[in-house]
Amino acid sequence: MPRRHCIPPASRLTMFDMPPQLELEINGRRYDIRFDPETPLLQVLRDELGLTGTKYGCGEGQCGACTVLIGGSPRRSCQIPARAAAAKPVVTVEGLERDGQLHPVQQAFIDAGAFQCAYCTPGMIMSSVALLEHNPRANTTEIVQSLNGNICRCGAHPQILAAVQAAAQKIVRGHRS
Repeated sequence: MPRRHCIPPASRLTMFDMPPQLELEINGRRYDIRFDPETPLLQVLRDELGLTGTKYGCGEGQCGACTVLIGGSPRRSCQIPARAAAAKPVVTVEGLERDGQLHPVQQAFIDAGAFQCAYCTPGMIMSSVALLEHNPRANTTEIVQSLNGNICRCGAHPQILAAVQAAAQKIVRGHRS
């Protein structure tokens, strides 16, 4: 994704040019940012905060590579203006790990080899986490439906499905809530 500068260079800024300050809660940390409020959240995450696990795919919200959780719901960060995320906690793939332990879905993706190029993996993981947080006993049909908006061009779908099913079993057994 080409880097777009939302703020003119400091030498050309006046007090009237400064975008409003937004406070975002991302992965449990609060950030004060100055971006045009209509800037896509994806751009803020990657360019301003260095959270590059969230990927730019199509830029149209169709591929799922940019999926993050906003208030617990999977959302396409390329289509969400930063202002829309200001009142809700945002979780990226980097924010799933706790105390050095990967989230069960992350670990299951590794264990199942549920990736080839891995470009879609963060979005697949985030959509899967959202599903299992709301329905840890999801069946195959529900898993497939929840991942319907995430595209994997490598064809790792069988491994992805197996990974989500394995993570669901671990979550149900109480290895991580």
